[in-house]
Amino acid sequence: MTSASIARLTLGVVFLYHGLVPKLLFLSPDEVRMIEAHDWPLSTLRIAQAAGAAEIVLALCILLLRRSQWPLRIAAAALVALLVDVALFSPALLLGAFNPVTTNVAALALCLIALQGERGARPPHSNAVR
Repeated sequence: MTSASIARLTLGVVFLYHGLVPKLLFLSPDEVRMIEAHDWPLSTLRIAQAAGAAEIVLALCILLLRRSQWPLRIAAAALVALLVDVALFSPALLLGAFNPVTTNVAALALCLIALQGERGARPPHSNAVR
């Protein structure tokens, strides 16, 4: 198994876990705090459920669409956007032992390792007609 494959597998598991456990199975107080910080007129539970489902779909795309880089690119963009979101709306959450800085930066590194490793493993594109 290559480092890119390990990174992709690990990233998929991270998104699967974060979508399922703290959002769908056991709604985390930190998730509630992050959602409520936006003061949206929608149900916090429904937002958490939608976010959890989206993370699970992304995880499955990362795990199952191994020849596609778009799930990794979406994951990287989401990780950066969500980190900025927490910094702006729930900065106190950045101070904990297990916080969005450590998890998002580590997951972002996995995205980059997978993208870089897969880029190097692909044969060069040829314009020759066969």
